[in-house]
Amino acid sequence: MTATSADVVLCVNGGSSSTKCALYRVGDREELLGEAAVDETGPEALDAVLARLGAAADEATAVGHRVVHGGPSHVEPARIDDRLVADLEAVVPLAPLHQPPGLAAIAALRHRFPALPQVACFDTGFHRTMPESSWRLPLPAALVEQGLRRYGFHGLSCEYVVGAVGADTLGRAVIAHLGGGASVTAVDHGRSVDTTMGLTPTGGLVMTTRSGDLDPGVLIYLVREQGYDADRLERLVDRDAGLAALSGASGDMRDLLARRAAGDHAASLALAVYTARVGMQIGAYAARLGALHTIVFTGGVGAAAAPVRAEICAGLAVLGVELDAQRNDADAAVISADASGVTVRAMPTDEHLVIARHTRAVVRT
Repeated sequence: MTATSADVVLCVNGGSSSTKCALYRVGDREELLGEAAVDETGPEALDAVLARLGAAADEATAVGHRVVHGGPSHVEPARIDDRLVADLEAVVPLAPLHQPPGLAAIAALRHRFPALPQVACFDTGFHRTMPESSWRLPLPAALVEQGLRRYGFHGLSCEYVVGAVGADTLGRAVIAHLGGGASVTAVDHGRSVDTTMGLTPTGGLVMTTRSGDLDPGVLIYLVREQGYDADRLERLVDRDAGLAALSGASGDMRDLLARRAAGDHAASLALAVYTARVGMQIGAYAARLGALHTIVFTGGVGAAAAPVRAEICAGLAVLGVELDAQRNDADAAVISADASGVTVRAMPTDEHLVIARHTRAVVRT
């Protein structure tokens, strides 16, 4: 790569149900040159996104990829080569919804831009600071040594929040990344202490189509009594559960809010379960941190769904949380009341910008 004052980074996020790209100029200043997304995955979806970016995509001097799972060996951003790809393929079972489309995007862009350095940025990396009491699963040591542990995800989003707000300003904080996938992370002055997702992105909170945490006995029952095999279980907990199962129709938060307003009981139940679980986890992490200074709502739902934030925070009055209704309805940066004992923020995340920064740093080492 030619040494210039700035690099143009094509940032790629091949998700479980969508493909997103952004083009950033990163140097002394940071500039978003373009972004595009489609609600599909695979090579054709990637081609469609790049077509929307147009000729600007050909100006890229490096490519950065969001990789959901780095497994036990990879936490820091790293140049992509055949060996790294092989390691990432080996952990597909730990993120079966996300890892295959991410790997497909890597393969397609290595073919399309063979001369460009490409960098993997791991969603698990932010959580490398968790203490063993947070990441250790209550399983025999022999299984833990095989990589069965709690990894945590949405790390790039958490990293963006910490950088944008400031570690000292956040203090002891809970970051609630609420979108199609959802997680809550306890952060102590910028360092991850605990998080709801575990070995895979299926664990933790109820999500759009993912179950979140289940009594293991449920899965044993389904295997023994209902004849479920691994593939059927995977489809159940990843695609046929969550808010969609509770509502009997849609897991989309906008649909659920509209249906509840129209008097739909199932939609009301889905929202009640969701907001209760998020609120309970925030309360648990306040205890884990020993104090709570800040709550940050981010992600597509967290940053934009004021009724959801209001219902979650209504149950947190015991912690001194008080929202300002007008600020909340306006999606203001700070949505807590002046008298609130906890500062509550709502903000969009920008995982692509974090990817762009990491990619530039790696290719310039």
